[in-house]
Amino acid sequence: MKHNWKTAAALMTAAFMAMGMGTAALADEAGEAEELKKVTVILDYVPNTNHTGMYVALDKGYYEAEGLDVEIIEPTDGATATLVAQQKGTFGISYQEDVTIALTSQDPLPIKAVATLIQHNTSGFVSLADSGIDSPADFEDKTYAGWGGPGESAVLEACMTQAGADFSKLSMVISDGTGFEALGKSCDIMWFFEGWDCVNAEMNGCALNYMELRQLDERLDYYTPVIITSDAVIESDPEMVTAFLRATAKGYQDVIEDPDGSAEILFSHAPDYDLEMLKKSQEYLADKFMEDTDTWGLMKDEVWDNYSGFLQEYGVIDQALPASDCYTNEFLTQ
Repeated sequence: MKHNWKTAAALMTAAFMAMGMGTAALADEAGEAEELKKVTVILDYVPNTNHTGMYVALDKGYYEAEGLDVEIIEPTDGATATLVAQQKGTFGISYQEDVTIALTSQDPLPIKAVATLIQHNTSGFVSLADSGIDSPADFEDKTYAGWGGPGESAVLEACMTQAGADFSKLSMVISDGTGFEALGKSCDIMWFFEGWDCVNAEMNGCALNYMELRQLDERLDYYTPVIITSDAVIESDPEMVTAFLRATAKGYQDVIEDPDGSAEILFSHAPDYDLEMLKKSQEYLADKFMEDTDTWGLMKDEVWDNYSGFLQEYGVIDQALPASDCYTNEFLTQ
């Protein structure tokens, strides 16, 4: 009996110790979970191959390894720049044009760009291959369908004027959202992103003339898209900004090394797309994310200054801001 009592006591002690260790382990896990900092990223639109690096970083645990609990969402109740300025999102995806205009408005938004997703502007004007519209010199008496952005008219006017055409003879309408299918029907010219719209058109048998913006005017080689955050976030938690961008850079480096596999990760988050289209788009963009740079996300003063000067020349903004007011590279790992 005495021996049995000692045995039972030992077993009970071991059990309680195990329970204690298990409770401690659970507490440690809970503590680690609590330590993850909540971060929200508001996209500029629906998920696409510009954004894949963030989804790769999310799926591969790069954000979690940096102590971040990242959620990527679409904008639902306003423009991304405004939502980020109001701190309804930690980071946002925007464009150099939007950032510049937001900072020079009557009520400037307290935002700043902290990284570019792509090093060069990969967009341009398109027309049907058999339309005879091969350059902005051919835009007179034609119809352009766009999204009505504040800098859109300025770009069209500049390109037509430099080509010797009269901008006042171009009709402008808002796109109906049908993409390349509208060409030759409701419009003659559109503004496409080569790695997305042009890929989609090609896969559907639509042959296009493509007029790359940066070839039409070097000032139009601006950053689109960019990652933005609020001044408040920069001031209150610079370490978090650095951690987020470090993990994001790893995600984009993976996209560069494995565009097909990365496209499959994006597809798991956006299954309504055609996977083959995503892979073709990602293969095109893989060479663009770090083109001409060894540091992902790096931006240059001259790019911001050139485009600000362009917007000022065409009356989109009243005065150009110093590039340092618009962006910073300080949080990038170089």
